[in-house]
Amino acid sequence: MPEKKILGGNEKVKVALAQAAPVFMDKEKTIEKVCRLIKEAGRNGAQLVVFPETFIPTYPAWYTGGWNNSPKEWSPYMIALQDNAVVVGSRDTEALGQACREAGIYAAIGCNELDNRTGSRTVFNTLLFFGRDGKVIGRHRKLMPTYIERTYWGFGDASDLFVLDTDIGRIGGLICGENMMVLLKAAMMSKGEEFHIAVWPGAWTAHSKVTIMDPAETDLASNNCPIYPVTRSYALESQCFVLSCSGLLRPEDFPDRWRHLLGKESMNIKAAIGGSAVINPHGRFITGPTFNQETLIYVDCYANQIKLAKVIFDVLGHYARWDVVRLQVRQEPWVPEVKAGKAYHFEVPREELRRISDENGIEMDKLENILEELSSRAGPPRN
Repeated sequence: MPEKKILGGNEKVKVALAQAAPVFMDKEKTIEKVCRLIKEAGRNGAQLVVFPETFIPTYPAWYTGGWNNSPKEWSPYMIALQDNAVVVGSRDTEALGQACREAGIYAAIGCNELDNRTGSRTVFNTLLFFGRDGKVIGRHRKLMPTYIERTYWGFGDASDLFVLDTDIGRIGGLICGENMMVLLKAAMMSKGEEFHIAVWPGAWTAHSKVTIMDPAETDLASNNCPIYPVTRSYALESQCFVLSCSGLLRPEDFPDRWRHLLGKESMNIKAAIGGSAVINPHGRFITGPTFNQETLIYVDCYANQIKLAKVIFDVLGHYARWDVVRLQVRQEPWVPEVKAGKAYHFEVPREELRRISDENGIEMDKLENILEELSSRAGPPRN
């Protein structure tokens, strides 16, 4: 049995949050900026660096206004978003990967991602993970875009639900409102995260007449932005470090081509004031929140803090009680092409197959053959 190590056996891991502004709707210049910040974080000893939600090329802060708005008004922004979205496997990810390789650092980068399926132009809200070797080691697409975000982005699927086992610890991540999806959070926690990355477009006030947080009220006592109770709760419930990285966008970040948007009522960047923070496994801030600054935020995360938190509430050990409640998680992606005779209603997660195999004394290959035959006889999937 392999030795069980926290944070990959390291006493501490230095992480960095890149609270920075993109070059609005300019993919190339924003990628150049990301690469500079990756290398700077590496030079300063960080082993993992995080960028905010849809940092490349921006968070879409304009409002299409639904059917009553003229397509003539919003179509240029939507086309530009497609044209400036990241394509995995292209020069975009090659450049980002090269920066990680030169810096010897892991990176999690929020971006608008253009679907690489032939014929599709759907844009996804994506968190891309890069290894020290520069390779893309994970891609998480936001499962549930929030409110008006559904006019910009497609929906992710279960293939994007993962935790990466690395030499600095087990790394997972969710995007914005996903951090409030109870069953999704439980699924991520069950995979044994040690670093949970939570990315956001900024900081805001919820359920009040003033819908965006007043930049002058940036202390936690005077605002009710849900980011902070959510991230503190996540850290406490999972006994992991939460790296919460929030976006920044200011008028000076708009190139001349897009500067006219600043005077439009449909463009709202008031929430993009940062607010990044790191929370330890006891639910306490160890740095931040930091507002209204473009900066690289550094912090050391210690393995012993995870170990100590597990003494009291070990959610994957003595506090789990899997005999009382269990969670079923779909791991396979949805695809448009289905082989004739395949029926999705007979699909069973591999973990569940393993349990059935063990409990009934049936070898896994035999059980899989039985399932395959049942699926082929069942006819087309049920609606």
